[in-house]
Amino acid sequence: MDEVMVVTVGREAIKTALALALPMLLAGMTSGILVSIFQVATSIQDMTITFIPKILSVFLVLTLAMHWMLRVLTNFMNEMMNLVQNVTA
Repeated sequence: MDEVMVVTVGREAIKTALALALPMLLAGMTSGILVSIFQVATSIQDMTITFIPKILSVFLVLTLAMHWMLRVLTNFMNEMMNLVQNVTA
């Protein structure tokens, strides 16, 4: 296994991790912005109000995207196992 292959595997691992985390991060960020706008509009400045909507939105997105996430992760692991077989053979 040469340096190019190691860099390629590392890049693909980072891309896969970012792709898997992005939907949940976007959901948390979006709900945080919406709650912040609500807090500014109503002059409620309680820090604990932001946690429940963020947790619920991230959990909802995780629940809805779990099938896709498992498929992406399974495909990535199959590619890595094929790569290991080709390197050792």
